[in-house]
Amino acid sequence: MPRRSCNGRRGGIVKKTQADSHSLYRRMLEDKRAAVMASLGAKFDTMARLGRVAEDDQAQISHDEFVSLRLNSLDYSQLRLIEEALDRIESGDYGICLACEEPIPPKRLRAVSWARYCVDCQDTVGRSMDLEMAEKERATPAGRVSS
Repeated sequence: MPRRSCNGRRGGIVKKTQADSHSLYRRMLEDKRAAVMASLGAKFDTMARLGRVAEDDQAQISHDEFVSLRLNSLDYSQLRLIEEALDRIESGDYGICLACEEPIPPKRLRAVSWARYCVDCQDTVGRSMDLEMAEKERATPAGRVSS
């Protein structure tokens, strides 16, 4: 026999709870997106203000630019994951592991609201990505950077 909520409707509480949690996760994702975008803007402003510098300072500036570009790359990757999570909320697939299609535990979603995988599948995906990167490094000749 189907369970009924205290107001006599089936599933009313479950749907409301899911909608509430999705709005919480949406807020978390939107806040994180705003923080990442603000960070990207601040880094760009800092680099733009440097302008011309003395030749002696050029090595440090080049290093700083390299670090900044790498951090920007990580920020853009995180921004992409956040946008994908927001899209999954819209499509109704949020909180479902993309690999095993089981629900991602709420504790994980609170910690990493843009998570695409449950912990077990993320561990598997992470290991396979590590192996793939190691293969790329072995295939790339020394001194040459792959794109």
